[in-house]
Amino acid sequence: MSNILQTKTAEEILSTVFKPKEFIIDGLLTQGLYVLAGAQKVGKSWLAMDICLSIATGVPVLGRGTIQGTALYLCLEDNYQRLQRRLFQMNAEPIENLHFALAADKIGAGLEEQIEAFKKDHDDLKIVVIDVMQMVRSNVESSYGSDYAELIALKQLAYRLGICILLIHHMRKAKDDNPFNMMTGSTGIGGATDGNFALKETKCGSGKAIMYCQGRDIEYAELRMHFDTDAMRWIVENEPATQKSRDNIVLSAVYLFIKERIHFEGTATELVEELKTVTDEVIYPNRVTRDLVQNGYELSKYGIDFKYERVHKGRVIILHYNGKRDSSDGRNVTVTQALSDSSQTSI
Repeated sequence: MSNILQTKTAEEILSTVFKPKEFIIDGLLTQGLYVLAGAQKVGKSWLAMDICLSIATGVPVLGRGTIQGTALYLCLEDNYQRLQRRLFQMNAEPIENLHFALAADKIGAGLEEQIEAFKKDHDDLKIVVIDVMQMVRSNVESSYGSDYAELIALKQLAYRLGICILLIHHMRKAKDDNPFNMMTGSTGIGGATDGNFALKETKCGSGKAIMYCQGRDIEYAELRMHFDTDAMRWIVENEPATQKSRDNIVLSAVYLFIKERIHFEGTATELVEELKTVTDEVIYPNRVTRDLVQNGYELSKYGIDFKYERVHKGRVIILHYNGKRDSSDGRNVTVTQALSDSSQTSI
């Protein structure tokens, strides 16, 4: 029956290997729904254009790496002549995987179907930018309920298609110590999204700003930036902090061990004992289980098949190494380097 709740036990969730989200901009944008808010004429559209261009060409943006793919920019307050001028000013190359549209349907009245149809024709679609959000809203009045309901529809669409949807939005003139409280509309907007970015000039007309970043899958950050009028792009002045990996010591030890053993089947406690042959690090059974489950999908790229199964004596870890599928050769950061430098990410 359709009205029966579909559930999973904590045991099932904690033993399932899920495919990780793919960051199309390192540490900033992944699959889901995001809002980029800023005052009028602050340079939101220039930043949005730069993001689309960078993803379409696979080059860094805001000092961070990107995953190359198709980008769709819904420029709902522009015309093609203005877009052409901006592209020329940014010295953009003619590329076929960056698409623009000047009109789109409203949320709940055709927009979702338009994006879904575009995705069918462009399987490598990574990002859809909607500039501005108000142009696709069906509800004129803004309340927590209406804001949340409309954005949830786009969020579910982003999840279903495995893409990022970035909404360009306005900020009020009213002052607030929390820049996210300055976004036009109710708190339902920020509550429905996966992440929010607030672009706020340090002084009106200065060309300098701070972009405040927060989200469910990203670390809170404040990016100090200035607008380069020659390149017509926002440039980040403070380097993004290197995120330390908490998993690479364990995963690197597992890699070294299974590469020699080829096959292992046993409890987490038994695996920890075996790992003592390749590292002096203290590793706990619950830690090794957690790291393997959370990184099981990624491990397959290095030729390691992982299963966590229940047998009559309890749960066992099964590892198998296939050297033909090991993609670690030739990487800048090797698996073994992580054993001596826990700030580097190897697997």
